[in-house]
Amino acid sequence: MSTDAPADPSRRPFAGSANPRAGRGESPLPTADAAYWEAAAASFDEEPDHGLRDPAVRAAWAARLRGWLPSGPGAVLDLGCGTGSLALLAAEQGHRVTGIDRSPRMIARARAKLAGREAAFLVGDAAEPPVGERRFDAVLVRHVLWALPDARAALCRWAGLLAPGGRLVLVEGRWGEAEPIGVSAAELTSLVEPLAAWTRVESLVDEPALWGKEVTDERYVLLAEVPGRGSAVAGAAPLASPNG
Repeated sequence: MSTDAPADPSRRPFAGSANPRAGRGESPLPTADAAYWEAAAASFDEEPDHGLRDPAVRAAWAARLRGWLPSGPGAVLDLGCGTGSLALLAAEQGHRVTGIDRSPRMIARARAKLAGREAAFLVGDAAEPPVGERRFDAVLVRHVLWALPDARAALCRWAGLLAPGGRLVLVEGRWGEAEPIGVSAAELTSLVEPLAAWTRVESLVDEPALWGKEVTDERYVLLAEVPGRGSAVAGAAPLASPNG
């Protein structure tokens, strides 16, 4: 299942009965079944930040990924990869990419988009990636947590897939005004901090090139370095700063 949010995620259907946030009296997160994403695959890349067809939008995401991902070639796991637009940028920067999406049609488009590159795409649940004992230098997730029924469990699983010193790259947000949906930076930070040596949030609101238009709602990336198995969080050395 690709859970990349469109320009207006509030158009997504709700299925909040299984969502733990609803049980806490909070607004449930939107979810959709596999058939929804299968049907969406054909037009998915029409959103500027999905297809990255505009050179300016593509360049903006490429520049951001260059700062967020490891500086040298590494193994990157792209969860909820959709049609593979971010995976393609990562592969072009020398990374070995594995993409996971629940939608076979999304995966088929991703495979075609990255044909001939060092990349593999698997149909599977982003919350429980079917990668066995493999470990990655970075786990990249864009607009996925807002649609998962148990974000905390998914984050724990993802942290366990990282190699020592590996990095979570979580692009999320809160969309809409009357009834906003999504995951705030404060909420996500509180979920990630117990797992991480360090976390940092960078706002993406004032970068219209990323979205193909001006935006005013909350959009951000949370970066977190996760110690390897047996490593102590205290005193762990962070990766190089994404800004230099």
